[in-house]
Amino acid sequence: EPTMQDVAPFREWETWYRISGDIESTLTPLVVVHGGPGATSDYVLALAELSSNGRPVIHYDQLGGGRSTHLPDHGADFWTVDLFLDELDSLLAYLEIRDRYFLLGQSWGGMLGAEHAIRRPKGLRALVLSNALPSSALWSSEAERLRGELPTEVEETLRRHEAAGTLSDPEYVAASQTYYDEHVCRLKPTPPDYVRTMEYVAKDPTVYVTMWGPNEFFCNGTLKDWSVVDQLHLISAPTLLVSGRFDESTPAVNQPFFDNIPNVHWEILEQSSHMPFFEEPDRYLDVVGSFLDEHD
Repeated sequence: EPTMQDVAPFREWETWYRISGDIESTLTPLVVVHGGPGATSDYVLALAELSSNGRPVIHYDQLGGGRSTHLPDHGADFWTVDLFLDELDSLLAYLEIRDRYFLLGQSWGGMLGAEHAIRRPKGLRALVLSNALPSSALWSSEAERLRGELPTEVEETLRRHEAAGTLSDPEYVAASQTYYDEHVCRLKPTPPDYVRTMEYVAKDPTVYVTMWGPNEFFCNGTLKDWSVVDQLHLISAPTLLVSGRFDESTPAVNQPFFDNIPNVHWEILEQSSHMPFFEEPDRYLDVVGSFLDEHD
């Protein structure tokens, strides 16, 4: 349960957030940036466990998702990376922690985390890029390779429906789930926190469809050409990379982070895919928690 939850003003809208632990603690607060885009913080709530030693852990739902303001009538020119970076900056200022904080970005949250860190904000003490990506094109290339390893009949079904544009067909959805079960979350039954996030997305998929696309491996939204590979050398904060051995965020996807960020450490969790906080929770929390303790 959160210590507190509320909404913070962002321009004329509201950003919902929750805090686990004591915001007045002497330990550096951790801000968790969820994936999507357009998802919610529910599926990364396992990280609230890091507040057990008193560290404040802050989750929030990004604009357009979950319990924050929804704007389904806004088009592609509105939903930009800069919008979500501004929202993050606004929340840091509202909570009065922008002079001292850790940031953990998961998946799309890691894209935002990298963009944020490239700007070298003074208060960022350390960065965790969890199951993240530095380039949409690199992600798509690896997704194509991973799809090629699926059973032949599954890949044929995917391509047939993609060619026909029938991506909502139950047969296509079922074939897509084969990829998700292998590379997104291998834990069965599906964790309730993850289910809750996907229910929110299903109610309002505006942000996800506009910025990313119809599913994890088919990026045709406004982020299609996004990349920060050439700017990663600007990240000065100590950085932890975390990925899973079966992750859609493959070693090839993570390699530019490792090659270009000056102060970086990389942990691959051997029994996990894209959501190691479900698949190997103890190991994941130990890796992240130890890194944060080191940089307090």
